Formats: sequence, structure tokens, C-alpha cells
Amino acid sequence: MPKLRILDFDTECRPLNYLSQDFTNADVTAIAACFSDEPKSMRCWLLGRDTPRAMFAGFRKMYDAADIVTGHYVLMHDLGIINGAMIELGLPPLGEKLVSDTKVHLIKKGKTFSASQENLSEMFGIKVAKIHMNATRWREANRLSPRGLKLTEARCVGDVIQHMALRKVLVARDLLGPPTTWSP
Repeated sequence: MPKLRILDFDTECRPLNYLSQDFTNADVTAIAACFSDEPKSMRCWLLGRDTPRAMFAGFRKMYDAADIVTGHYVLMHDLGIINGAMIELGLPPLGEKLVSDTKVHLIKKGKTFSASQENLSEMFGIKVAKIHMNATRWREANRLSPRGLKLTEARCVGDVIQHMALRKVLVARDLLGPPTTWSP
């Protein structure tokens, strides 16, 4: 049986507009993606360096080539935001895809620990650190300044690298439930 092609990805976003009270819609400022068994396939698209159409078309090409996509909380966050942006840009919506989400599909959850990617990575001894962004760095990143773009890229790519290591540990320890199908 051929090995499944797994695409690991993450997004970074900034607030776009207010819907009501303090609830905002998100504007994707970065997408990083890498096939888990192909480290040289890492790509990162940045709003401010790449056009929105190039960003989503590039991601779409990798998404379509994958058998499964994976990330941390991608079922409840990233996929819907990407899909909505693609529709707004007049691009076809994403197709159905098997998803292995390391937050949603985490099993044997404990009440004594956080299920954040950063916490799980620390708990399981993963040496890839998360790039921290304070309010000042986020403002610079969201303004798409040259330094902000570098921070955003480092954060997004770093999250994918950390996630790939985390997912390997969770799979090895039998802590992930089966993938589910996402559809727009």
C-alpha cells in the first residue's frame, strides 16, 4: 500500500473587521506548509510579500496534492478561514480532505494540562521552541513591515516544524484518534 502524503500547515492572521462587540473576522497574513516526509517542501506565503491570490493558489496546490492535512486546531480555525478567504477572492473553495488535527483528535486528554501545541510540545520534550510574539511584535507583524514579515514567517514556519515533531510523538504514543473528513 502506498504511503499517504501528509501536509502539515499553519496560518497566522490579523483582525480584519468587527462583526459585533469584540468578535472579529480574520485576515490571513501567512500560510506555511510542508509535506511531513519532505522537509525541502516547506513553503511560506506572506501577505505583503505575496499577493493574496498567489498565497491561496500556492497553498491550494499543496492541499490538493495531499492525502491528509494536519495541524493544531485546523478543523476549528485554519481551514474555515482559508476557505472563506478563497471564496472572497473568487477562487474555488477547498475540496473535502481527511484531516488529522492534533488538538481536536487528541485522545486521553487530561484535566491537569493544557492541550495547546506549545504546552504539549514542552510536555513531550520536543526541542523545537515556539516563536513568541508579544503585543508589540504582533502590531509590527500585522502592519506588514519588513521586520514584521520576518517575525510572521519565523512564527508560522516554526509552528509547522514544531507541529511535525509533536504529531510524530502523539502518533507513536497512540494519542491521536482517527482522521476525519473536512468539507466546506
